[in-house]
Amino acid sequence: MSTAPREHRLATPGGDICWFEWGTPGEGASLLLLHATGFHARLWDRVVAALPAGTHVVAPDHRGHGRSFRPATLADWGANADVLLPLVDRFAGRPLVGCGHSMGGYVLTRLSAERPDAFGHLVLIDPVIMAPELYGGADALPVPDPAEHPVARRRNRWTGAEEMRDRFADRAPYSGWVPEVLGDYCTHGLLPVGDGYELACPPALEASMYQNALRTDPYRWLGDLGAPATLIRAPTGTRGDMMDFSQSPTWTGLGPHLGVVRDELWDANSHFIPMEDPARIAALLAEATANQG
Repeated sequence: MSTAPREHRLATPGGDICWFEWGTPGEGASLLLLHATGFHARLWDRVVAALPAGTHVVAPDHRGHGRSFRPATLADWGANADVLLPLVDRFAGRPLVGCGHSMGGYVLTRLSAERPDAFGHLVLIDPVIMAPELYGGADALPVPDPAEHPVARRRNRWTGAEEMRDRFADRAPYSGWVPEVLGDYCTHGLLPVGDGYELACPPALEASMYQNALRTDPYRWLGDLGAPATLIRAPTGTRGDMMDFSQSPTWTGLGPHLGVVRDELWDANSHFIPMEDPARIAALLAEATANQG
């Protein structure tokens, strides 16, 4: 399937959301793909390329990411979903399979709870949904200064995608990615600024996402999902810190809590499952969309 999508803009009160579209709506189900924190919609390119020809796919850049608008902070994870509701509504009345990775999986659960009739199936890939007891009281705390988080000190300025790719190719976690996926991350993850390029997700905004991962409790809506779900998880172990993605951040009890129809441990992967095995993810999504026919 072609990896050259059409780019669209969705006007919202905060600013424009950028979203990409492959194929056209047809008789089969459409796919909505939601990316992780710090990334962008074009990281799905290799997954889309491995899907059956003619699959209709929609993938937005979350607010603060890619080519979408940049709010002052990304403290409210729930708002990352709310701003995408008009995009879901755009495809109302036709079969829709949602797939979200990491923060994207969190966002997908809220979209499904807010639009219970919109989705035929949800695919949650190592979602950042942690144990219920971890969410208590975080919403009442002051919003932290993003400059205090180590991600805020990420290198932001680059001469181009080639320099960025060369810098990351031999470094974890990128060294475990399919090389073409790393290329897509670098090619589409930079925006021209002056005589160089800067990250499309500014380090301060990415830092604010990590700082506020526990601020908005998803268990407020997880009982209202409107579709059956598949949960794919990476191995769980002791994480060195919140930025250690060699282990899964997903609560191990999430599958039974949600009553998912499929709960799989992909023990050969880290948290970055779609980047490490896009073909396997594509096969899973092809099966999910075929079952909606």
